[in-house]
Amino acid sequence: MSIKYDVIKIAKAAREASRKLAGLSSEVKNKALLKMADGLEKEAGFLKKENEKDLSYGREKGLSSAMMDRLTLSDKVIKGMADGLREVAALPDPVGEVTKMWLRPNGLQVGKMRIPLGVIGFIYEARPNVTADAAGLCIKSGNAVILRGGSEAFHSSIAILKVIHKALEGAGVPADAVAVIPTVEREAINEMLKLEEYIDLIIPRGGEGLIRFVSENSRIPVIKHYKGVCHLFVDESADLRMAEEIVINSKCQRPGVCNALETLLVHEKIADEFLPEMGKRLIDAGVEIRGCEKTMKLIPQAKAAAEEDWSMEYLALILSVKVVKDIDDAMAHIARYGSLHTESIITSDYHNSRRFLREVDSSVVLVNASTRFNDGGQLGLGAEIGISTTKIHSFGPMGLEDLTITKYIVFGDGQIRV
Repeated sequence: MSIKYDVIKIAKAAREASRKLAGLSSEVKNKALLKMADGLEKEAGFLKKENEKDLSYGREKGLSSAMMDRLTLSDKVIKGMADGLREVAALPDPVGEVTKMWLRPNGLQVGKMRIPLGVIGFIYEARPNVTADAAGLCIKSGNAVILRGGSEAFHSSIAILKVIHKALEGAGVPADAVAVIPTVEREAINEMLKLEEYIDLIIPRGGEGLIRFVSENSRIPVIKHYKGVCHLFVDESADLRMAEEIVINSKCQRPGVCNALETLLVHEKIADEFLPEMGKRLIDAGVEIRGCEKTMKLIPQAKAAAEEDWSMEYLALILSVKVVKDIDDAMAHIARYGSLHTESIITSDYHNSRRFLREVDSSVVLVNASTRFNDGGQLGLGAEIGISTTKIHSFGPMGLEDLTITKYIVFGDGQIRV
């Protein structure tokens, strides 16, 4: 059969399964998640055997050590997948929640109720553990999901799917609620992106190239997150020792992730006091600094920042640093070069903190905290399927609630419109 036929068949089955899944109780969905978790741990040997096929392919292809690390299904990673599913099972079920009710003058009671989105197409790169994470979140939120992972993790994803299907069937959940596109051909993505009749939302998770390709070729609404150009502004009233610790954590704890700090903005009134010591700590931590003229005077080891540095997502131990006049200058810089991802202000000024929260347009805005907290688990969502930097229908980390939408419900006792 053709790839087009196979993808359409999978999408039709997912649509049918989504209708059944939407009506299942929380108890049934939680039972499925717990069986999935137990199955992953029980079948660890099988998963690692299949994963070795992907690792061998990766070695032949010359994948980087970082990519190989993300690709590996170790006992620790498998346990993490299982624990993640159990955590999702323990979360409150958003489906069926009535978020508000109001009474109309004619006696009608009007409300809003949370319902699943329907069928989610999830396109991602490399990490095979994402297969289980996405499946768990979608099952709990009542959505069917069609997964298309990277070619590097093909055998691992198929193996995880087999374990998931066995668990779903054992819990009375339609197995078609979770599907993996069974080919590495790029054509499958192209066909998937045409199926607006069956798929309600596309979520791509990976590099900017993948996300732009999906956005440009999809007939289906796409949750986008191109890159994370995250800023931290040290205000003139900041506790400078606190600021140092937050900068180090934001930049150095895990520099290769989307919520790592990429640009540091410093108020000119405290730059002389703050930047020399801050620069020393960053350089000692292995960070390359690219700065404006004022920054280079205060940190002699800094290189001159080019225009493109201000909009760069380095995902490495490189940091652009700029001295700004005031909070307005800082917010103007963020508005020009930011990616709507994560911004933080370090300040003791209440008015400035509230202005920053209100006026900075990003999915997560923080006061006196590390940019690394833009994460579903860290923000109390339990888990996330990704971070949205679009505003339809979700903005920021997408947990269970963000995988639902609200519909209007109306209670009457015989009202007719006149």
